[in-house]
Amino acid sequence: MTKKAAFATFLVLLLPACSLTTQVEPTAHPNRLNHIFVEHRLSDGRHIDELIARELRSLGYDASAGPLTMMPDGTEAIVAYQDEWTFDFTTYLIELDVAVREVKSGNQIAVGRTFRPSFGANNPATMVRQVIDPIFKRK
Repeated sequence: MTKKAAFATFLVLLLPACSLTTQVEPTAHPNRLNHIFVEHRLSDGRHIDELIARELRSLGYDASAGPLTMMPDGTEAIVAYQDEWTFDFTTYLIELDVAVREVKSGNQIAVGRTFRPSFGANNPATMVRQVIDPIFKRK
Protein backbone atom coordinates (compact mmCIF):
# COMPACT_ATOMS: atom_id res chain seq x y z
CA MET A 1 0.00 0.00 0.00
CA THR A 2 1.37 3.41 -0.93
CA LYS A 3 1.78 6.18 1.62
CA LYS A 4 -1.03 8.19 -0.02
CA ALA A 5 -3.42 5.23 0.10
CA ALA A 6 -2.55 4.53 3.73
CA PHE A 7 -3.14 8.17 4.67
CA ALA A 8 -6.45 8.26 2.80
CA THR A 9 -7.57 5.10 4.62
CA PHE A 10 -6.56 6.68 7.93
CA LEU A 11 -8.64 9.79 7.20
CA VAL A 12 -11.69 7.74 6.19
CA LEU A 13 -11.50 5.83 9.47
CA LEU A 14 -11.48 9.09 11.42
CA LEU A 15 -14.53 10.62 9.73
CA PRO A 16 -17.13 8.54 11.59
CA ALA A 17 -15.69 9.81 14.88
CA CYS A 18 -17.01 13.31 14.10
CA SER A 19 -20.73 13.62 14.52
CA LEU A 20 -23.53 16.15 14.46
CA THR A 21 -27.14 15.32 15.21
CA THR A 22 -30.16 17.55 15.60
CA GLN A 23 -33.78 16.66 16.09
CA VAL A 24 -36.75 19.00 16.11
CA GLU A 25 -40.21 17.85 17.16
CA PRO A 26 -42.41 17.65 14.04
CA THR A 27 -45.00 20.08 15.42
CA ALA A 28 -42.41 22.54 16.77
CA HIS A 29 -41.05 25.47 14.80
CA PRO A 30 -38.05 26.92 16.65
CA ASN A 31 -37.34 29.21 13.70
CA ARG A 32 -40.64 31.03 14.41
CA LEU A 33 -39.58 32.00 17.93
CA ASN A 34 -38.30 35.48 18.63
CA HIS A 35 -37.22 35.70 22.29
CA ILE A 36 -34.80 33.03 23.48
CA PHE A 37 -32.95 32.70 26.76
CA VAL A 38 -29.81 30.59 27.22
CA GLU A 39 -29.62 29.15 30.72
CA HIS A 40 -26.17 29.64 32.25
CA ARG A 41 -24.68 26.53 33.85
CA LEU A 42 -23.10 27.28 37.20
CA SER A 43 -20.08 25.13 36.32
CA ASP A 44 -19.51 26.95 33.02
CA GLY A 45 -16.46 29.14 33.42
CA ARG A 46 -15.91 29.33 29.67
CA HIS A 47 -19.07 31.33 28.82
CA ILE A 48 -20.60 28.85 26.38
CA ASP A 49 -23.99 30.40 27.21
CA GLU A 50 -22.80 33.72 25.83
CA LEU A 51 -21.47 32.06 22.67
CA ILE A 52 -24.87 30.42 22.12
CA ALA A 53 -26.73 33.71 22.70
CA ARG A 54 -24.35 35.51 20.32
CA GLU A 55 -24.96 32.89 17.62
CA LEU A 56 -28.73 33.21 18.08
CA ARG A 57 -28.49 37.00 17.77
CA SER A 58 -26.48 36.58 14.55
CA LEU A 59 -29.42 34.53 13.24
CA GLY A 60 -31.83 37.39 14.03
CA TYR A 61 -33.22 36.33 17.41
CA ASP A 62 -33.60 38.40 20.55
CA ALA A 63 -31.35 36.23 22.72
CA SER A 64 -29.77 36.68 26.11
CA ALA A 65 -28.01 34.45 28.62
CA GLY A 66 -27.72 34.13 32.37
CA PRO A 67 -29.19 32.32 35.35
CA LEU A 68 -32.89 31.45 35.09
CA THR A 69 -33.69 34.09 37.70
CA MET A 70 -32.59 36.71 35.14
CA MET A 71 -34.82 35.42 32.32
CA PRO A 72 -36.61 38.39 30.70
CA ASP A 73 -40.39 38.62 30.48
CA GLY A 74 -41.68 37.46 27.12
CA THR A 75 -39.11 34.69 26.71
CA GLU A 76 -40.54 31.99 24.45
CA ALA A 77 -37.88 29.29 24.70
CA ILE A 78 -34.98 28.29 26.93
CA VAL A 79 -31.80 26.71 25.60
CA ALA A 80 -29.99 24.46 28.07
CA TYR A 81 -26.61 22.98 27.25
CA GLN A 82 -24.01 20.52 28.46
CA ASP A 83 -20.39 21.06 27.45
CA GLU A 84 -17.70 18.39 27.74
CA TRP A 85 -14.06 19.39 27.73
CA THR A 86 -10.97 17.21 27.56
CA PHE A 87 -7.24 17.61 27.74
CA ASP A 88 -4.91 16.25 25.06
CA PHE A 89 -1.85 18.52 25.20
CA THR A 90 -4.36 21.37 25.28
CA THR A 91 -7.86 21.75 26.70
CA TYR A 92 -10.62 21.78 24.09
CA LEU A 93 -14.36 21.31 23.74
CA ILE A 94 -15.05 17.74 22.66
CA GLU A 95 -18.87 17.63 22.92
CA LEU A 96 -21.74 20.09 23.09
CA ASP A 97 -25.33 19.02 23.72
CA VAL A 98 -28.25 21.46 23.64
CA ALA A 99 -31.92 21.11 24.49
CA VAL A 100 -34.59 23.67 23.62
CA ARG A 101 -37.82 23.84 25.59
CA GLU A 102 -40.84 26.10 25.43
CA VAL A 103 -41.32 28.36 28.41
CA LYS A 104 -45.12 28.10 28.63
CA SER A 105 -45.47 24.32 28.35
CA GLY A 106 -42.00 23.23 29.51
CA ASN A 107 -41.96 20.75 26.60
CA GLN A 108 -38.69 19.96 24.91
CA ILE A 109 -38.98 20.91 21.24
CA ALA A 110 -35.47 20.31 19.90
CA VAL A 111 -32.13 18.74 20.76
CA GLY A 112 -28.73 18.89 19.16
CA ARG A 113 -25.33 17.35 19.69
CA THR A 114 -21.93 17.85 18.17
CA PHE A 115 -18.89 15.73 18.98
CA ARG A 116 -15.33 16.27 17.79
CA PRO A 117 -12.34 14.13 18.67
CA SER A 118 -8.96 15.79 19.17
CA PHE A 119 -7.89 15.22 15.57
CA GLY A 120 -10.77 17.32 14.27
CA ALA A 121 -11.24 19.68 17.22
CA ASN A 122 -12.82 23.04 16.43
CA ASN A 123 -12.99 26.14 18.54
CA PRO A 124 -16.08 26.45 20.78
CA ALA A 125 -17.74 29.15 18.62
CA THR A 126 -17.60 26.85 15.59
CA MET A 127 -19.10 23.96 17.55
CA VAL A 128 -21.88 26.23 18.85
CA ARG A 129 -22.66 27.29 15.27
CA GLN A 130 -22.70 23.66 14.10
CA VAL A 131 -25.33 22.64 16.64
CA ILE A 132 -27.44 25.84 16.84
CA ASP A 133 -27.78 26.75 13.15
CA PRO A 134 -29.59 23.56 12.02
CA ILE A 135 -32.19 24.05 14.76
CA PHE A 136 -32.77 27.81 14.50
CA LYS A 137 -31.74 28.91 11.02
CA ARG A 138 -34.64 30.78 9.45
CA LYS A 139 -35.57 29.58 6.00
